[in-house]
Amino acid sequence: MQLRKVTAASAAVLALALSATACGGNDKDDSGSSGGGKKITVGIKFDQPGIGQKTPQGYSGFDVDVATYVAKKLGYSADQIEWKESKSADRETMLQRGDVDFIAASYSITPERQQKVDFAGPYLLAHQDVLIRSDDTSIKSASDLNSKKLCSVTGSTSAQNVKDKLAPKADLQQYPTYSACLTGLQNKAIDALTTDDSILAGYASQSQFKGKFKLGGLKMTNENYGIGVKKGSDLKAKINTALESMVSDGSWQKAVDKNFGPAGYKNEPAPTIGDVKS
Repeated sequence: MQLRKVTAASAAVLALALSATACGGNDKDDSGSSGGGKKITVGIKFDQPGIGQKTPQGYSGFDVDVATYVAKKLGYSADQIEWKESKSADRETMLQRGDVDFIAASYSITPERQQKVDFAGPYLLAHQDVLIRSDDTSIKSASDLNSKKLCSVTGSTSAQNVKDKLAPKADLQQYPTYSACLTGLQNKAIDALTTDDSILAGYASQSQFKGKFKLGGLKMTNENYGIGVKKGSDLKAKINTALESMVSDGSWQKAVDKNFGPAGYKNEPAPTIGDVKS
């Protein structure tokens, strides 16, 4: 009789332990559907000043501010965010594998990408533009880039798009990084640097470059930045609600001014959710 009592008690303890393990064994909310878990994993760029940058002091940039705001609305404080580097070529795969809960990384919404992932937003309408020296008055339209030395990073399609469609006589110069292009622009080895205006503004806003460059304001393409989520995730609707709140309470404009203002970036008004400009 004594043995049966001990055995029954042991079974109860074991069942309780298994139940606790099932409930608390994972610190992350893996459902992708609601906040309140121990952490949320967010993909950003680590190497784009003004957009998403990892520094010794932490993480900074417009996308970081947007992602932090969204995470808070989902129920996560800033110290519950785990940041992961999301390089352009890896973004869809990271979402499909569940490596991240969402990605905010100068992630333009395109039909090709929408076949693989879902997008909340857009939360910023950027345009392909050029960065030129602040005293340069010779580039006022895309056609003015003909015969100019035009720089972009190796492997980028931005400069090739300009040469193919807008300025066929442009002299393409491919540098390994945007920072190298900026140095060439400063030294007059090149005449213009091209990519998204938001990215250009972020680089030009760095303290060592303030006042040296300006945006051309050419608006050669529309780039609708969205927040990527796994296909079918109900996070999309929740993030859209958070983005609407960020605009309405003024936090969105404050983030734009803080991250892009020093470059004189003339941003478009905050886009309407679901309004993707072609």
